[in-house]
Amino acid sequence: MKIKKIAKELVSLTVLQINELSKILHEKYGIDDISLTTNTQNPQTYEPQKTKEKVKTKFDLILKTPGQSKLAVIKLIRSLTGHGLKDSKELVDKVPSIIKSNLNKAEAELLIKEFDKIGALAELK
Repeated sequence: MKIKKIAKELVSLTVLQINELSKILHEKYGIDDISLTTNTQNPQTYEPQKTKEKVKTKFDLILKTPGQSKLAVIKLIRSLTGHGLKDSKELVDKVPSIIKSNLNKAEAELLIKEFDKIGALAELK
């Protein structure tokens, strides 16, 4: 409860109060690395820094269209997934289908190129 109260008080400080707090922390306790992004020209227009968007690191490989050679696509899916002939054929027949999940971007892009080589269309999600 004490920490929540302190946090609430810190958030309600004005720019001048923050500068004064920074000075006290520096002089009395030797703490130098307190930095806040503020608009010092007009403190009334202060907006907190927006958090960075999360960068997606895992992707699903989706087969959009098998192209002209379904057999080549079925063979590629079998080699990539280890599925049997029947399961691989079902993935091709029921497009769009998830071929592989949780791929890193580099690996997924290589697989997309493999599908491109045989005339199929695949994408990342």
